[in-house]
Amino acid sequence: MPLPSFAAATAAAAAAPCSVASPPTASSSPQIFNTYLATCLKLRLTSSSVRTLLPFSRRLKARSFLAPVFFRSPTPLPTDMGSNGVLLGKEPDLVLSSSYEAAMKALSSLIGGRKNNVKPPKGKLNAMLDYLKIIGVEKNLIQLNIIHIGGTKGKGSTCTFSEAILRECGFRTGLFTSPHLMDVRERFRINGLDISEDKFLYYFWDCWNILKENVDQNLPMPPLFQFLTVLAFKIFVSEKVDVAVIEVGLGGRLDSTNVVQEPVVCGITSIGMDHMEILGDTIGKIATSKSGIFKPNVPAFTVLQHPDAKLALEERASELMIPLTIVPPLDPKMMRGLTLGLAGDHQFINAGLAVALCINWLQRTGHGELVPQGYPIEELPEAFLRGLSTTSLGGRAQTFIEKNQNSGDLVFYLDGAHSPESMEVCARWFSNTVKEPVRSLTKVMNDHVISSFHNNKHSNEFTRSTMKVLLFNCMEKRDPQLLLPPLINICASNGVHFSKVIFVPSMSVYHRVDSGSSIVIPDSPANLSWQFILQRTWEKLIHEKDFVNGNGSSKQQLDKSLVHEFHTREAMEKCGDVLNDLSCSAVIPSLPLAIKCLRDYVKENPTLSLQVLVTGSLHLVGDVLKLLKK
Repeated sequence: MPLPSFAAATAAAAAAPCSVASPPTASSSPQIFNTYLATCLKLRLTSSSVRTLLPFSRRLKARSFLAPVFFRSPTPLPTDMGSNGVLLGKEPDLVLSSSYEAAMKALSSLIGGRKNNVKPPKGKLNAMLDYLKIIGVEKNLIQLNIIHIGGTKGKGSTCTFSEAILRECGFRTGLFTSPHLMDVRERFRINGLDISEDKFLYYFWDCWNILKENVDQNLPMPPLFQFLTVLAFKIFVSEKVDVAVIEVGLGGRLDSTNVVQEPVVCGITSIGMDHMEILGDTIGKIATSKSGIFKPNVPAFTVLQHPDAKLALEERASELMIPLTIVPPLDPKMMRGLTLGLAGDHQFINAGLAVALCINWLQRTGHGELVPQGYPIEELPEAFLRGLSTTSLGGRAQTFIEKNQNSGDLVFYLDGAHSPESMEVCARWFSNTVKEPVRSLTKVMNDHVISSFHNNKHSNEFTRSTMKVLLFNCMEKRDPQLLLPPLINICASNGVHFSKVIFVPSMSVYHRVDSGSSIVIPDSPANLSWQFILQRTWEKLIHEKDFVNGNGSSKQQLDKSLVHEFHTREAMEKCGDVLNDLSCSAVIPSLPLAIKCLRDYVKENPTLSLQVLVTGSLHLVGDVLKLLKK
């Protein structure tokens, strides 16, 4: 007899609650136990009551909705999480949010670079196949009717456009993208929504514990991205999606997602120079790696590419004897007066590829009646228009407005650009957008915040003076001498100049996966050496001064007294004066302090519209969004 759902158990508990002092016996039915469990969760059991439940774990192991969360052996009930969500001591909180923090701690243990993270001797993709076999979904991947998308720029946008189009066509969709901005659940969308916390926990602990029980020296626990990829396939198979849109993580040929052997169609977005230490030092080598997702008998689509990239893609397609179609950008006229859901002219490139992929997917899966025959098509179906115009993706050309009474406007323009090519796109988008007056803020699903910009000739609201600020950070493996010039030159050529540039460390760290609600403030001052290198690079580019040290290195010797100054309490208290300082750049020792500085400044200047471009890192963008939505 099947167990009642957790929701049903909770409702039953509310109607006729069991006595916590009288737990079910070993002969009690599963229904009684599940109702009791729901009551316990509502009342936040003590640890002694929890121990009463443990004898039932073996019987419920494979049947109860909550069994994978709390009872699956050998993983014990977490009681030492401390600040991660479960209280230390005698009475740990047994609520699902506590288990979510435990899941984040478990995920953090998989991040690369740790001693216990050993590469499998059989290779990544063979290991991936074994992981999928262990969790029981290896043979089910073909049922997902996968669209597999790689590239350097725009692959997340193309995936999101594709998912939205097919969802509007009436299909149940799954979308797997990376990285996430604020919460790991963003990587797994079902029908356009981030997976719920309850479902995430259910699938996470199920995969985690099954793998823990079956790994050994020859097949250790997978690293973070591999585990998340396995989890995505588990979720999509279990949720019975009609189509899964899968974004490549890094490269293509050796990427964890390339365990997919029979996608319906493959796509490659614009290819640029990124991850050269892994993929190769030429655009041809990088394109060759990206083309590794091409499969026999599976049509491939791409956009206009650099000649070397185009040649590499064509060579791979020729080897496999598959068609490779080069898709032009979507003609804006085909939108029939609507605008794309993702801002920026470059999105027409991604939208064009998404349209081609969806048309091919519909035709190859027996749904050709939903689209006109032939390609290119002259008119987009209504479902395509709805999908393209309602697509949302945080942290890419996103605008967030803070507007308070008796205060100036504080407008954040957020874009996670972190390569020279994407920085060019970001600069063009920002330059074009700040020329338009801001009228309103519109909130859409998934708590993504998108701003609507419109001309309003009849309002006196936009007589405010404007000031532009750049809030910047990038990872140390990036070269600021390649990232910053496109931003400076394109903005300047459009008459857009920054009054102040603020360099600030991110809050996120590489060895921890945080929950969406957690904001971790470091206990000790951050090491600002990298931020001062970024500042010196900016000053050199702006003022054409040579800050290179004596041995010719681009990583300059730093003025240690400057670093020390920002660690003093007095300097932090004077942070509000940063924007009044006549110097063009500054280093602020923490991101929360930088946001406070900007907020205080608009309060002191109620006739000002402060326009802040946040870019250089998706980690930085995600951290800013966490602080803004706090």
